[in-house]
Amino acid sequence: MSIRNTVKSIQDIMRQDTGVDGDAQRISQLCWMFFLKIIDDQDQELELMQDDYTSPIPDNLQWRSWAADPEGITGQALLDFVNNDLFTTLKDLSVTGASRRRVVRDVFEDAYNYMKSGQLMRQIINKINAVDFNNLAERQHFGDIYEQILNDLQNAGNSGEYYTPRAVTAFMADRIDPKPGEVLFDPAVGTGGFLTCSIRQMRDRYVKTAEDEAKLQSGLRAVEKKQLPHMLCMTNMLLHGIENPSFVRHDNTLARPYISYTKADRVDVVLSNPPFGGREEDGIESNFPQHFRTKETADLFLALIIRLLKKDGRAAIVLPDGSLFGEGVKTRLKEHLMEECNLHTIVRLPNSVFRPYASIGTNLLFFKKGEPTKDVWFYEHTVPAGQKAYSMTRPIKIEHFKGCADWWGGAERKDRKETEQAWRVSLDDIKARNYNLDFKNPHTVEEAHGDPAEILTKLNTADSEAATLRDQLKSILEEALTR
Repeated sequence: MSIRNTVKSIQDIMRQDTGVDGDAQRISQLCWMFFLKIIDDQDQELELMQDDYTSPIPDNLQWRSWAADPEGITGQALLDFVNNDLFTTLKDLSVTGASRRRVVRDVFEDAYNYMKSGQLMRQIINKINAVDFNNLAERQHFGDIYEQILNDLQNAGNSGEYYTPRAVTAFMADRIDPKPGEVLFDPAVGTGGFLTCSIRQMRDRYVKTAEDEAKLQSGLRAVEKKQLPHMLCMTNMLLHGIENPSFVRHDNTLARPYISYTKADRVDVVLSNPPFGGREEDGIESNFPQHFRTKETADLFLALIIRLLKKDGRAAIVLPDGSLFGEGVKTRLKEHLMEECNLHTIVRLPNSVFRPYASIGTNLLFFKKGEPTKDVWFYEHTVPAGQKAYSMTRPIKIEHFKGCADWWGGAERKDRKETEQAWRVSLDDIKARNYNLDFKNPHTVEEAHGDPAEILTKLNTADSEAATLRDQLKSILEEALTR
């Protein structure tokens, strides 16, 4: 059976269990079970490679000890073991430092076994056993399927907020081009899309030796506030060959005072899609200077990202249209951004990119810290010809960004030219609009709606004709009723 069919059959079995309610719970259940299998496969490989290696999981709780035998425990005995032994112990693992034990404890800290049938759980375990995560081809194939599982979160109520379309993350990583040895940070990592794209890209372009790989892995940083995406991200990191993903902290980046982030916290690269449209809990905004205080999450993240970048550090982030034209704190933030950084490119995306859980215009902002902005290039990304909008069945794909990539003008962006989709705006023009960055494409011909006075005259005439027709119809009906 193919891995794709294996995963599908697991999901079908899980739908039969009365304890699992909806996609979000089903994905969470799948995640901790796959996590245990993946880390056990890695453990067995590391035990062969390292003489002094010790698994972070106690012997009796390792997947190979209780799950690998297809004739192993099942039914109520399996449920009792999982609920009373496995979860209880792993939630309370003693940890020191950034270790694999911390990874295990953090994953299980807020995890939950939703299943009520030990027989169905045994069937799922036996299906999972068919996947060998030490087989590179199988792991890569499963990685593609895991991406689809994460994509399925878009149907799981508000859980879609954790997922950024992979075409978007891949394009942003491609333009920013992180390298082994640089510190790469995502302060709102979600399920890890920016990290996985960057990891793949660095391995394809730059990793030639074990030392290169070690530099890659040691430079990753991430924080996720919510339990489900944090668990999904940790599993995603293991799946992508990251030996110790304890760098993915389960925390709220914004909960730490702004001024407490010092030079030691600076990073080379930020790739992120900060949550927008939401509000932070009371008191979080007090962690920020008075002139940046707001409950709008995206604004707080922008302020923090600017602070966290090293000199010559670069960033690519997703922001909604409201951040471009908003006033007050938003104006002060944009002024601060353009004083501290070169905001060299804004890619404007159509409203449908993040459907179905968000249908607002979004923008990709690319900037480099250490020099002020002189002008900003805008590029309008349009939906492919013959397609009205992006959707679940016809999502945005990486090839849809080819036009923008071709226009980009190399690493230094020196060969850029104005086109029907690209235009440049000077800092003076931006200041004249009080830092309103909501510039529309000047090459787009607006639909001619006619002279307003003429339109109003026609509207009044139409209203008069409609009133006359109503009076005639009323007379006809009254005459018919009196006969």
